[in-house]
Amino acid sequence: MIFTQAQVASVIDHAVLKTEYSDADIRQAAAMCKRRGIGTLCVRPTDALLAARELAGSDCRVCVVVGFPLGANRGEVKALEAEWAIRDGAVELDMVMNVGRFKSGERALVQQDIAGVVAVAHRHGVIVKVILETGLLTACEIADACRLAQAAGADYVKTATGLSGGGATPEAVAIMLDTVGSSMKVKASGGIRNWADAVAFLRQGCSRLGIGSSEAVLDGGQAVGDY
Repeated sequence: MIFTQAQVASVIDHAVLKTEYSDADIRQAAAMCKRRGIGTLCVRPTDALLAARELAGSDCRVCVVVGFPLGANRGEVKALEAEWAIRDGAVELDMVMNVGRFKSGERALVQQDIAGVVAVAHRHGVIVKVILETGLLTACEIADACRLAQAAGADYVKTATGLSGGGATPEAVAIMLDTVGSSMKVKASGGIRNWADAVAFLRQGCSRLGIGSSEAVLDGGQAVGDY
């Protein structure tokens, strides 16, 4: 399948999540997203209001991260964070799974953690993508994490934050699609730095791409940096 720039842009969640980003960076990213037809601008919780104001009247949606980047917040805190993100203008949430508790075998707690955010989000018609950090998981654990997200009612499973344990790989995405692809969507994120990689993940079956250097990717260049 051949993808156009516009088609790829429309499924990009443009990530502006680094610690040092200022209001000026958010405004610049929002302007780029509107200009290039990017699907969503994904921001930190305290940037949601600004992002919503900057994107008002455009087709680009506001996505806010929850429990980012470690996923180790209490479930009650994640749910409250989700509520405030939605109040501030988020229509999509990317929440980080509690990988430590998952690795400890506390699967019921992890599912409850996800379900708490999903309950808040779905009450407002907001979708939830669960970040698994696939680079920290075995193949069997990736499949198990997908099933937990599915049981909790999430809309997407997502590979990684891009900041811990590596990013998207075709192997991880294949497991995710094979496990829950019939009922959930998959987002590849972390380390997508050129057009070929972006298109390859879409051809594989991903519905969204998390990218930090969207213009470089769309223009056929090679993105720089660590996201």
